Amino acid sequence: MRKITMLGTGLIGVFYTMAIHGQRSRDKVCTIYSRSEERGRKVAEEYGIARHTTSMEDAINDPETDTVVIGLPNDMHLEAVRLCAQAKKAVLCTKPLGRTAEEAKQMLQMVEEAGVFHGYLEDLAYTPKTLKALETIQAGALGKILWVRSRETHPGPHSDWFWNAKISGGGAMVDLGCHCIEIARNYIGKDVMPIEAMCWTATQVKPIEAEDHAIGLVKYANGAIAQFEVSWSFRGGMDLRDEVSGSEGVVRIDHFLRTGFEVYTAVGMGDYVAEKAESTKGWLFPVGDEVNTLGYNHMFTDMFDGIEQGKTPMESFYDGYIVNAIIDACYKSAKSKKWENIELEIWRGRTDIIEERILIEYDANHYLVKEEKLPDGRTKTILKEKESGKIIDRVS
Repeated sequence: MRKITMLGTGLIGVFYTMAIHGQRSRDKVCTIYSRSEERGRKVAEEYGIARHTTSMEDAINDPETDTVVIGLPNDMHLEAVRLCAQAKKAVLCTKPLGRTAEEAKQMLQMVEEAGVFHGYLEDLAYTPKTLKALETIQAGALGKILWVRSRETHPGPHSDWFWNAKISGGGAMVDLGCHCIEIARNYIGKDVMPIEAMCWTATQVKPIEAEDHAIGLVKYANGAIAQFEVSWSFRGGMDLRDEVSGSEGVVRIDHFLRTGFEVYTAVGMGDYVAEKAESTKGWLFPVGDEVNTLGYNHMFTDMFDGIEQGKTPMESFYDGYIVNAIIDACYKSAKSKKWENIELEIWRGRTDIIEERILIEYDANHYLVKEEKLPDGRTKTILKEKESGKIIDRVS
């Protein structure tokens, strides 16, 4: 059983508490920190939390808790992690780990020097669909992963601090791109080094200084390409989609906007439909179990099992650092309008991977280009002659 200090009473802190307390869980949030006395008291009462405080230091140092969950604005992560390291408590931090790779590196070094358990709360890497897709890919069903596309778009975040680039570290890219980048890393392979990035950003709709839309490409050492699109200007709810293309197959996932659960109502279905939903009337797309669908249940299971079994979770502060380093390169590219190297001061994956083409042998003299069925039932085989390089086709 984990006895938890929860830092934060905003949307993410409440979601985390719901996940931890759900399904008659043996784990318990015992202390909650909020910058607002009124908000802290309200959340504590609603979720049966014994203690609430407006002192982050007191919350972290509560002798009755052994694990700290950080669900705070991005500019507060570094100080919270410092206090957790000093208190020698296991610490789990929401995404993004830092506003920059430098901040993330400092946090990684703090927890490693203190010898405390650390987990990066990247929930969308833990959704049931994502975990099943990872099993499929790791079993070799898709062959070599060539290309990944991940998309997260919605009308914008809930709290005011997200919209302040000094507090958050940026706009839609740091808020949502961190999800997409880490999802792609999992599919391509975390031991494969990301080497360079190209990115476009723009502020198309929102009256803010940071970007409300971004599209990026991340190239990996084995030649795989990850593509992401993120937006705070998308209308109609939250759109979470992933697509993975391999040499032998494809995976396509729709996590949220189209879940197979559709409702039409002329009168409305209450105050809340699903996260980022813009209406309670008309055609609606509710989510049966939102906390589970978004990966929180599997994420905390992995984290708490890791603490109790002394093993590294699927997502650690190291992963958060790599993501921040990629985001830094993306922001740099958005300004320079060219590919930028991803600067990794800490890299623990493979360094011997090189880009290789996949050539399929048809016979001793030919490579297979493509094989297809024609409308009349015949089979056309397109080949490349090894010696001459000529492309030919055969029909049988």
